[in-house]
Order: sequence, then C-alpha cells, then structure tokens
Amino acid sequence: MVIPPITPATEGALLVPYPATLDVPHELVEHVAWLLYEHRRTRNTRWRKLGCFKQALLTLVHLRKNETFSQLGAGFGISQATAWRYVDEVLGVLVSWAPGLHEALTGLGEGDHVIVDGTLIPIDRIRADEPYYSMKHRKHGMNVQVIARPDGTPLWFSRATPGRTHDLTAARAHGIVQACLTRHILVLADRAYQGAGATIRTPYYHHSEQPEHYQQFNRDHARLRAPGERAFAQLKSWRLLRQARCSTRRISTIVQAIHTLLIFNYSG
Repeated sequence: MVIPPITPATEGALLVPYPATLDVPHELVEHVAWLLYEHRRTRNTRWRKLGCFKQALLTLVHLRKNETFSQLGAGFGISQATAWRYVDEVLGVLVSWAPGLHEALTGLGEGDHVIVDGTLIPIDRIRADEPYYSMKHRKHGMNVQVIARPDGTPLWFSRATPGRTHDLTAARAHGIVQACLTRHILVLADRAYQGAGATIRTPYYHHSEQPEHYQQFNRDHARLRAPGERAFAQLKSWRLLRQARCSTRRISTIVQAIHTLLIFNYSG
C-alpha cells in the first residue's frame, strides 16, 4: 500500500506516493473486501481497476487517516474522481449492515440499562452557518446521539443533525426516548436530558446543597455513565470525524459505516 504525503501544499499539485501502514487489523480489511465482493457479485458489476481488497483498503485509509481524494488517488494509482466513487460505494455497502434503532435494542428489556449521550462532529463552516453552531461546544459541527452498553460498547449511532440541536430534542426526534420506554430499559444520561421523563435518569442539579443521598446518587450515576465516553472515543479514532471536510449530508453515512466496522472489531 502507498499513501501520498499529507501536506496542504501538495493539494492539486504533483503528489509523490510513499510506503505507509494503516493501524487497523488485516482481518478488518478482509471483512470489508468480502462484503464488497458479495455486493459486486449480486449486482454483477463490471471490472474495476482496483480489486475488492484494494478498494476496501482505500476506504479505510480515507476514514482512518482523513486523506483527501487527490492524495488517495495518487497513492492507489487512480484518479481523484475514481477514488471518490470507490469510497462512496464501500460506504454504501457498510451502511447497509449498520443496525437500526429497534434492531440494536433487541434482547434488552426490563432490568437492563443503557447509556445515552451526544457528541459533536466538528465541521468546516463559517460563522454565518448558524444552524451548525453549537453554543455548548463553541464550534460548528453535527450532533450525533449514541446508545451504549454499560461497558461502553456502542449499540447504535443516530443520523447527524445540525450542531445547535439540543441533545434532548435529538433523542426525542430519533425515537430513543420512546423506544427505551416501550422496552422498559433504564437510560442513564447527563443533565442535557432532564425533562425527558420516561425511563431516563439524570443527575440532580446543585447536588452539593442537597442531602447526602442525593450526592451519593450523583456519584453513582457518574460512575455508571463514565464508560459511555468509550463509544465516542472509538468513533473519533477514525480521524475523518475529528474535523470533517465533507458535506454535512455525508456525515450520517460515515458514522453508520464506521459503526459497522466497530461491530466487526467487537465480534472479531
């Protein structure tokens, strides 16, 4: 595998490829290649310049290292437009394997609990793009909700909504509150979800001024919620989501595709 140098100065210029490695398991590349092979076989697609393994690797490099399409094209010996098409095809295949909300909650019910939280995917936007500006994070981005197991394993990622969307508003819009209520699943969430009611439990405000058992509740609540941060840490280990340069409409696709990759890592 060859990857071009990552410098803005080379954008649009003659790129010089060089050998590099990718910090993902070889089995993950093979798994994505197999999914792509099945996709090609089902659709009876024509010959491609890159085989399934190389096309899978191309996509993982883009997601993991946030390489531009011109850099990817130079590294893999294809045009910038072809690199975009190949990545887009693999993303579509991965998204088709991502679980929906109800599928993700299958097997959970009364007596179980999950962690719900939101994160901001930073994006390149100007000050005038108000819908994408998050006052909480003081930056532009897209809001993504996650449902995680008690150990931090992600069960489900929502589609991305504009950054100024409040976490509780997003949770209701995505159906998280109602889905967990229907199954009687206890939800641990932060103060942004206060007022959700149902089965959602949030910390008390001004707990230091409250009786000791209120303070103990908040300490226990924080301890049980802490592993939920692992889900977002794993999501953003794919560098493309640390500062997304793509269309905001594409971020949901990328999040769902990465979730499919994370599922394989857990099951592999």
